[in-house]
Amino acid sequence: MAEETIGFVGVGLMGHGMAANILTAGYPLTVIAHRNRAPVEDLLQQGAREASDLNALAAASSIVFICAPGSPQVEAIVQGLAGALATGSVVVDCSTSDPVSSAQLAAKLAERGVYFADAPLGGTPVQAAEGSLSAMVGADPEVFARIKPVIEAWAGAIVHIGAPGDGHKMKLLNNFLSLGYAAMYSEALALSEKVGISTKAFDSVIRGSRMDCGFYQTFMGYAVEGNREAHKFTLTNAYKDLRYLENMANAAGIANPVGNAAKTSFAMALANGGDGPEDYVPHLVDFVARRNGVSRG
Repeated sequence: MAEETIGFVGVGLMGHGMAANILTAGYPLTVIAHRNRAPVEDLLQQGAREASDLNALAAASSIVFICAPGSPQVEAIVQGLAGALATGSVVVDCSTSDPVSSAQLAAKLAERGVYFADAPLGGTPVQAAEGSLSAMVGADPEVFARIKPVIEAWAGAIVHIGAPGDGHKMKLLNNFLSLGYAAMYSEALALSEKVGISTKAFDSVIRGSRMDCGFYQTFMGYAVEGNREAHKFTLTNAYKDLRYLENMANAAGIANPVGNAAKTSFAMALANGGDGPEDYVPHLVDFVARRNGVSRG
């Protein structure tokens, strides 16, 4: 097979590190600027090329990775790419998207002889830079075999979940757990402070116990240590993912009361000002505390 040429749309918090690792692995890379030119300029210095528009990026690429906020943006990007994608090329959506939308995009691209795969991410921007993200891939077997070597440039753990769209289903289940933890931690800490047990005392019991986990540690990186960038995933994106989870549960005919409760916690945080670009998931602890009249010092 001829050498793959890679396009990357969305070189932001996660995408910049992913794209840099694709370059390090030796793949020709074409990127496109959006709002912030800084990551694009950095990638250009490392050897990437810049496309003037999505058509140009598509024409230069045999595999295009997309890392966008959600399905509406992914749909718009694919529409911009579609006219210039060569037969046999692959579009890989690394966003956390609505599986229903993913299935529709896969069908539309197939009509043009273009393959679709979803490879949503697990991890943080630090792990993206390290090349140690996880990827949950939905793709036909032959497409998975083709894109896996490129994904290996930025992912340390890769699981082929199933057909196109299945990666996004698994990602929503994964985020249901992590964001559910965030909602529970926030409520537990508000109650803890209210009854006279400090956040540090709470953490001294949980940390290192069976209730500890990697997500707990990054969450507490803010709640205990005050590191606002301990887990750079916005409250807005968290709420979006829990809405997608609700849509998936509704389509499957499954009651999802715990997911809906977590979604409500994030919705209330957004309604009370937590919709900024630097309002991250661990900051939910402050919004829940304030809502309950609790001071976290």
